[in-house]
Amino acid sequence: MATVERWNVEVDGPLSESALRRKLERLGYRVSRYVYPPGTEFPAHRHEVEKMDAVVAGRFRIVMQGESVGLGLGDAILVPCGAEHSAEVVGNESVISLDAVKRKAYPG
Repeated sequence: MATVERWNVEVDGPLSESALRRKLERLGYRVSRYVYPPGTEFPAHRHEVEKMDAVVAGRFRIVMQGESVGLGLGDAILVPCGAEHSAEVVGNESVISLDAVKRKAYPG
């Protein structure tokens, strides 16, 4: 089952791109910002790292292990290492996404 985290104003405070970035960084992720225009699709693929994809604007649909999940403003989804998933921009608005990759822990 897909793990989606919805922004909670009572816990997380007012939603902004910088607040969402800080939250992901506190969770141990390295964050990059991307803008995907309408019609963008990503075919099924896997990553060799744990990721979270968070939405700052627009709507994204992620299909992971047979489950389709819609993501909107402030939503983030956990993509476990090795999980097959695809994604697409939904509607006529570009998606602004924070792509978060789990930092590796180094001994020492």
